[in-house]
Amino acid sequence: MKHIIVIFSFAMLLFSCKDNKISEENTNNSIEVETPKRNVDSLVGLIEKAQNRDAFMLREAVSFNVAITFGDTEILKGKMTLLTNSGRGRIDLEDGNTIITNENGVFAAPGLAENERVRFNAYTWSYFFAMPYKFADKGTRWGEIEKRNYNKKEYNTRKLTFTDGTGDAPDDWYVVYTDTQTNRLEAAAYIVTLGKTKAEAEADPHAITYENYETVLGVPIATKWRFWEWTSEKGFGKQIGNAEITDVKFVKVSDNLFEASETFLEK
Repeated sequence: MKHIIVIFSFAMLLFSCKDNKISEENTNNSIEVETPKRNVDSLVGLIEKAQNRDAFMLREAVSFNVAITFGDTEILKGKMTLLTNSGRGRIDLEDGNTIITNENGVFAAPGLAENERVRFNAYTWSYFFAMPYKFADKGTRWGEIEKRNYNKKEYNTRKLTFTDGTGDAPDDWYVVYTDTQTNRLEAAAYIVTLGKTKAEAEADPHAITYENYETVLGVPIATKWRFWEWTSEKGFGKQIGNAEITDVKFVKVSDNLFEASETFLEK
C-alpha cells in the first residue's frame, strides 16, 4: 500500500453529513506542516473541493479510533494519529503495543516482533483514511474517466497508478469511484502488492466503500468502511470486511509523538 506522502468549500455542495462537536487538543510543541508542489487536474480539483482538502490541510494532525474486521477476524483495533501532511503516523493498539511511521521507516513495539502485518497495517489503513486528500500527490497518474455502476447508481471512475519509485509500493493501483453530482469519494477498487508480486495482487483485487460521512470541523469524514471482492468485469462482489471510525479529532501533537523508543524494532 502506498506510503503516505502528503495530502486532505465543499460550501457549494450539499452532502447528507452529520455535524459533530469536535475538540482540539493543544500542546506547547508542534510539527511544521509542509506540502509538496501539486499538479491538480480539473476532476481531482473537484474531488478535493468536495472533500474540503483545504480545511483538512489547515490542521496539523488528525486522530481517531478504528476497528477493522474481516469475517470473524479482528485485523486491527486502536487509535491512529496522523499528520495531515501524511509524513508521520502512530497506531496505539488496544493491546498496548504501538506502531510508528516516520521519515526513517516503520517501527514497532517489542510485543509485535513476530507480527508479519506491521508494515501492512502501518501504511494500508492510514492510506485509506487519507485517500480523498492525496489524489494530487507527487507521482500520481490518472487514466480516462469511465462510467461504472455500483448499487444501481452510476459513478465516474478513473484508474489511479503511480510512477516508479513512488511510495512504498508503486505497483499498487486504484479504480476510484466518485459521485457524479457531488464529486465526493464513494469507493475505490485496489490491489495490494506489499509482500507479493503485481501479478499475484491483480489476481485478487478488492474494493472499499466510504459510507456514513460526518462533518468534522468542516471536513467530511467517512466513519464506516466496507470491503468487498471486486473484478474489473463484474465490479463489486461479496462483502468481506468492515471498519468503524469513531472519535475523530483534529489535534496538535508534541515533537516526540512519532519518535520510536530504543526498544522498538524496525520493520
